[in-house]
Amino acid sequence: MARSVLAELDLETVLQRVLEAARGLTDARYAALGVLDGSRAELDRFLTLGIGDAGRAEIGDLPRGRGVLGELIERPEPLRLAEVGRHPRSWGFPPGHPPMSTFLGVPILVDGLPYGNLYLAEKEGGGEFTADDEEAVVLLAEFAGVAIDHAGRYTGARRRQDELERTVATLDATTQIAKAVGAETDLGVILELVAKRGRALVSARALLIEIVRGAELEVAGAAGEFPPELLGERFPLAETVASAALRTRRTQGLEDELNRSRYEQHGLGRLGLDAAEGLVVPLVFRNQTYGVLIAVDRLEDGPRFDADDQRLLEAFAASAATAVASATSVAVEQHRQRLAAAEAERRRWARELHDETLQGLAALRIRLALARKGEQREALDDAVGEAIGQLEEEIGNLRALITDLRPAALDEFGVAGALETLAGRVGRNGLQVQLVLGPAGGGLGGRPVRYTAELESAVYRVVQESLTNASKHGGARRASVELRDDGATVEVVVWDDGSGFDPGAGTEGFGLLGMRERALLLGGTLDVDSAPGQGTTVRLSVPAVRADESDAAPGLRSVGG
Repeated sequence: MARSVLAELDLETVLQRVLEAARGLTDARYAALGVLDGSRAELDRFLTLGIGDAGRAEIGDLPRGRGVLGELIERPEPLRLAEVGRHPRSWGFPPGHPPMSTFLGVPILVDGLPYGNLYLAEKEGGGEFTADDEEAVVLLAEFAGVAIDHAGRYTGARRRQDELERTVATLDATTQIAKAVGAETDLGVILELVAKRGRALVSARALLIEIVRGAELEVAGAAGEFPPELLGERFPLAETVASAALRTRRTQGLEDELNRSRYEQHGLGRLGLDAAEGLVVPLVFRNQTYGVLIAVDRLEDGPRFDADDQRLLEAFAASAATAVASATSVAVEQHRQRLAAAEAERRRWARELHDETLQGLAALRIRLALARKGEQREALDDAVGEAIGQLEEEIGNLRALITDLRPAALDEFGVAGALETLAGRVGRNGLQVQLVLGPAGGGLGGRPVRYTAELESAVYRVVQESLTNASKHGGARRASVELRDDGATVEVVVWDDGSGFDPGAGTEGFGLLGMRERALLLGGTLDVDSAPGQGTTVRLSVPAVRADESDAAPGLRSVGG
């Protein structure tokens, strides 16, 4: 029996084994083990063997160490009695307590200090406990002290290990979120990562993220067991548990009656997410609130979350709030830049229409008005001739502007045909362009396949912007455009011999910004290699995504120009 006690490392199991061994060694009908509190002045716990649940309920409150039990606390040495009721310190038994007469008590010492006491009563057969019984239980108590010490050390070490593992898990989750902030700017992707990591961190059945959208909350991210239709759902912020968490900047628990009512009447409970327990943690970054994390129903040892779970989730929420704030800031900045780029583009087209087309038409009107006043047939005929010539020129200018906005060749013939047309038009303005358009990979019947409209548009716009910058800002005379396709990646390289610039000087206009954004949206990259006086090379690389075969059209081929 002593070996079975020493073999255990779980403290609760050790205590139970000690009780069983003590009763088995002495043939006692009842056995109890009292564990002292921190002051060692009274009992903190009282474990029994031989009295059923109904009997314990009838007895009521467990003893604290008065009467004969207190004698062992004050004098930690064996106590053997033939009749416990005759002891001077006997207080008698409470109502419902089974009758007991014979008694044997032995202290348990751990590392030389009192830990608790073993109590045995009512030896089977009606006899008294013997000296041999006392000796056996004293020896058992010694073994028990060693086992309890080992189990306590093991339990403490295991608890510290568990705490360390959870701390490491929190650090790992926080690190993953930090990496996501650096590598990812899409808010939806970050919220999904936050939800998955946060759920795993506290072993929640589900974790959802509610983001503040004005006076509403949006379920913007979730992981675990939840109704799929919840994602994207919006509802009023007022009267929700989230509103209380955001207002107080403190975690709210669903065990609170008011919070439970808020959850079920105004929050996710009303939308179909049942929860026995839950934590609602605010997302706060630089004194600004962005939303809340909602963890519901702990799967392990749950459904209630403990104080450690709350601390872990609060620490995690701090990193999550940083990620959400960064992604939101990036999204706002990108939106602002897109608006600015669109406005800049509108100004450019307005300026070109005003400076070229409108001024030319105004000059034509004045010329015709003057010829009409002169009343000379020859002057009028000359003016009409000039007007026709100028109208043809302005019509050509308008067609060029329309082509720049959306070339018809891009839709009809694909990127190859559109780039040939672009190279020809740029060539008429003094910039010689050499095109090298590689094979598109080959489709059915030997026809090269077409790319998706988004990819073809991005390739065309990058080449168009690069050639425009080379001609207008770089003063280039020669340029080359090379389009490669290895089946997995489309790469476009545009080179010019212009004046170049310093890409790191912070002078990038909206043209380069637009090119970079196009590459990003297609999951690719855009690199600019340039220096003052050394020309410019723009390199676009994006995944090769092709259109359906039914949409295939003449594709890429090698041409010179």
